[in-house]
Amino acid sequence: MSAAEMAAPHAAAAGVDAEIDPAVHARRWWILGVLCLSMTIIVMDNTILNVAIPKLITDLNATNSQVQWIIDSYTIVFAGLLLTTGSLSDRFGRKGALQVGIVLFGLGSVASALATSAPQLIVTRAFMGIGGALIMPSTLSLLTNTFRDPKERGRAIGIWAGFSGVGVAAGPLVGGLLLRHFSWSSVFWVNIPIGATALIAGAFLLPKSREDRADRLDPVGSVLSIIGLATFLYGVIEVPEKGWTSAAVLAGFGFGIVGIAAFILWEQRIDHPMLDMRFFKNPRFTAANTAVTFTFFAMFGSLFLMTQYWQFIQGYSPLSAGVHLIPYALGMMVVAPLSSRLVERVGSKRVITFGLFVVTSSLIALSFLSRDTPYWLAIIPFCGMSAGIGLTMPPATESVMGSLPRDKAGVGSAVNDTTRQMGGAVGVALIGSVVSSIYASRVDSAGARFHLAGAQLAEARSSLGGGLKVAHALGENAIEFSNAVKTAFVTGLSSGLRMASIFVVFAGFVVWRYLPARAPGEDTMPAASPDELAELADSLVAGE
Repeated sequence: MSAAEMAAPHAAAAGVDAEIDPAVHARRWWILGVLCLSMTIIVMDNTILNVAIPKLITDLNATNSQVQWIIDSYTIVFAGLLLTTGSLSDRFGRKGALQVGIVLFGLGSVASALATSAPQLIVTRAFMGIGGALIMPSTLSLLTNTFRDPKERGRAIGIWAGFSGVGVAAGPLVGGLLLRHFSWSSVFWVNIPIGATALIAGAFLLPKSREDRADRLDPVGSVLSIIGLATFLYGVIEVPEKGWTSAAVLAGFGFGIVGIAAFILWEQRIDHPMLDMRFFKNPRFTAANTAVTFTFFAMFGSLFLMTQYWQFIQGYSPLSAGVHLIPYALGMMVVAPLSSRLVERVGSKRVITFGLFVVTSSLIALSFLSRDTPYWLAIIPFCGMSAGIGLTMPPATESVMGSLPRDKAGVGSAVNDTTRQMGGAVGVALIGSVVSSIYASRVDSAGARFHLAGAQLAEARSSLGGGLKVAHALGENAIEFSNAVKTAFVTGLSSGLRMASIFVVFAGFVVWRYLPARAPGEDTMPAASPDELAELADSLVAGE
C-alpha cells in the first residue's frame, strides 16, 4: 500500500462522503451516544475494580500477584484477541461484533460476581476480555465509518475519548457507593443494566458496516498474534512475583518475542495479511501509536498505585476514594472533547507533544508525595496528568484512524486498542514490579527491627494490605510498623512514577520528531496567530 493510498481517507472526506446512507448521517450523533455508552462500560469496569482492590485483598486473601492477575488476565485476553476481532469485524460486520461482545461481557460479569476465590475471578475476568476485545475496536471503527468529515470525526473522537473520563469518574463513585452497602461482587453486577441499555439501543440505531472487499481470513496470523502478545505479557506480569531471571519469566519473554517476530514475518509474506505491516511506514500511524502506548503505560500504572495510596495511606473508604477522584476524571472528561479545537488551530503534533509534557510534569510532581501530603496538594498534579491525557488521546487516536483506509477501520482500531492495552498492562506490571521490589526490601529492614519472621514477614512483604494487617497484630508496636510499611510503599511509588515519566518523555520525542504537523491535505491551513490562540484559550476556559 502506497503512502497515497494510506492517505486516501483524507482526500475522500473533504465533506460528507457520498457513499454514506443519508439516514445514517442524520442520526450520527445518536449513534455516537450508543458507541460511547458501549465503550464506557469497559472503562467503568476497570476503574470500579481498582476501587475494589483493597476488598479483594482482604475478602479473597488475594496477594499482590493475584491482584495484578485479576486485572491483567482480562488485559492479556483483550490485547491478544484485538487484532483478530478487529479483522473479523471488518469482514463479517462491526455492528454484530459489538453486540456479541456486549453479551459475552455481560455473561463474564455475572460469572465474576459469583466467583468465590481469587483464581476463579482471574478466569472469569479473562472471559470478560473476549467480550471487551469485540466491543472496543467495533466502537471506534463504527465511529470512523459514520463520521466521514475529518473535522467532524476529530470532534466525535474527542467526545468518545471524553467518555473515558465519564467512566473514570463514574467507576470509583459508583463502586464506592456499592461497596459501602454490598460486597465486592456488586461492582460486576452493575455492568448488566448498562450493557442491556447499549445492546437494545444499538439494535435500533447502529448501522451495518463491513469491509467492501473482504480478503481471505488469516488464521495463522491470528494464532501467532495471540501467542506472541499473550506470552510476552505473561512474562511481564510474572516479574514482580518471580523476578527477571526466573524460568517462567524468561520463557514468557522468549515465546512472546518469537511469536511477535513470526507474526510480523508471516504478515509480510502473504497477500492477504490481517495487519498490513506497511501501515507502520506511515509516520503518522506509528508516532501516534507510540504516544497512545506510553500514555496508557503511565495512566494504568499510576492509577494502580494511587488507588492504594488513597485508601491504604490516606485512609479513605472506597466511597470516599471515589469522591476524591472526581476532579481527576473531570480533567480528562472536560479537556478531551475540547482538544479537537486546539488541533484545528495548531495541528496534532503540537497538541500531542504539549499533552505529553503535561503528563510528564505531573508524574514528576506526584513522585514527591509522602505519607502526610494533604489531599489538595496531591490532587493538583493528579488532575494535571488527566488533563494531559485528555489533550493527547483524541488527536493521537484520530491520527491513527485517519491514516488508514476506512475499509480497514476495524483492524486499525484494533491496533490502536492493542497499543492501549499493551501499554496499560506493561505499565501495571513494570511499575508494579519496581514498587513491589522496593517495598519488599524496605519491609525486610523494618521486619528485622521488629523481629518478624516466617509467615508474618511473608504476609507483610506480599502487599501493603498484608503489611498493615500484620501491623495491627503487633500491639504496642502497631503504629510504628504501620508507618514503616506505608513509608516503604510511598518510596516505591515515587520510584515507579519517575520511571513512568521517562517513558512518556520518549513518546514526546517520537511525536515531535516524526508525527506530521497536520494530516495530508491540511498542510496549507494557516497557522494560528498569537491573538487567535489567546481567543481560543479564553473560549476553552469559558467552556464555549
